[in-house]
Amino acid sequence: MSIIDIAWLMLGGTVSGFLAGLLGIGGGMILVPLMILIFGHLGFNQNVLMHMAIATGMASVLFTTSSAVMAHQKYGNINWKLVSALSPGLVLGALIGGSKFFDVINGAWLSLGFAIFIIYSSSQMIFNKAPHAARALPGAFGLFAFGVLTGVIASLLGAGGAFITVPFMIWCNIKPHNAMANSSGLGFPIAASSTLGYIYGGWGNLSLPEYSLGYVYVPALLCIVITSVLAAPLGAKVVSNIEVPKLKRIFGFTLLFVALFMLNESRKAFGF
Repeated sequence: MSIIDIAWLMLGGTVSGFLAGLLGIGGGMILVPLMILIFGHLGFNQNVLMHMAIATGMASVLFTTSSAVMAHQKYGNINWKLVSALSPGLVLGALIGGSKFFDVINGAWLSLGFAIFIIYSSSQMIFNKAPHAARALPGAFGLFAFGVLTGVIASLLGAGGAFITVPFMIWCNIKPHNAMANSSGLGFPIAASSTLGYIYGGWGNLSLPEYSLGYVYVPALLCIVITSVLAAPLGAKVVSNIEVPKLKRIFGFTLLFVALFMLNESRKAFGF
């Protein structure tokens, strides 16, 4: 990689780390478009480029969410009982989606699926839809089933799951500040399980470049992590001072920007 590539990855790590602390999004969604551009510039095989961008972005979530969780815990924003209830399903779903299932899916469809889910999530945040006052979290089985579905989708799209878990928690009348903090806690089990799946699913693939661990490109991961873990606590500190409607719109427009980029990538991959 050139100095310019490294600088862009470190900048991306800074932005993704800050947003992980601020919005609980883990950073994967922000990093995937950046890595698509950089990996394309490096001449990586198009058949694995999208998979590598998603896997490397998700691997970075392991480190970024750890930093964000410690910061949120300091402010007492995380509901560990809810995180513990959702985590088993998330782990199972992420292992399913991140292994061979991920390996066989065409990159164009990954891009399209990524964009569609983010557009839905962003619209909920931008229009600030208020949940029904009596709505609450489902029971143990409902949380497990939701966790499995979220884990599969998040691992396929390389995201920490906040684009699903945050709207879900807000829909269930959890305050946005707490929903985004909880999402940071949920990002770790998703990222850990998915990353193991990416490594297993891509192991031995001859199309992958040197220094790849499965689909995870280690040099890019290191560049991102150096800055993301430092920026995440700053985002966690800022989030407590932002009004709820404004916080939801920031989250929504951040997702929408990424979705538009991924729609264009999908269009190009399909040859339109």
